[in-house]
Amino acid sequence: MAKSVVPNPLERRILLEKQLEPAHALRIAEAYLAEERVVEALAFLRRADARERLAAVLADAVAAGDYFVVREACSALGRSPAGVEWQAVAEAASAAGKLRYAEQARRQQGRGEG
Repeated sequence: MAKSVVPNPLERRILLEKQLEPAHALRIAEAYLAEERVVEALAFLRRADARERLAAVLADAVAAGDYFVVREACSALGRSPAGVEWQAVAEAASAAGKLRYAEQARRQQGRGEG
């Protein structure tokens, strides 16, 4: 197995605590995404202000029914998920057997958040 190019947890924390050039933060985020470590990538995408990439991650998360990533990606974009997004998350999560995510998305949609 090839050695991971993403920072270890301590390096990640140190990187997030100091000033990073946006291009450097984006490279780190892309390395996390290449390893399908979306949650870790979000902090670096936010730091890079990579709005288009965040929107793409959000779209993928909606399609996958990933409640947590949808919420965090929207937060990084400075907005709340729309009701139609919650509905799409609920439907995708149900189809994928992610019943807890589906229920959480329905609850958010019912609250009218977004």
